[in-house]
Amino acid sequence: MGEVSDISVIGCTGSLVVATRGGDGAGEVMVSVRGSKELFLAWSQEPLARGTEVLVIDTKGPRTVEVEPWPAMRLW
Repeated sequence: MGEVSDISVIGCTGSLVVATRGGDGAGEVMVSVRGSKELFLAWSQEPLARGTEVLVIDTKGPRTVEVEPWPAMRLW
């Protein structure tokens, strides 16, 4: 049986619950996907602080994604 792909997370947004360290290490992101919130390891090109809103731009394997900063939508 093959691995389940997380390609459906590309284009989803989330919030970092553990800061990323750029190329020095992954953080963790809570992503809204498939009707619920799921936790993924998150890599970014530059370090990003905990709480940063991000966009998933690629997958790097099972439960691992690449993210970039993404401004949260403000509805006021």
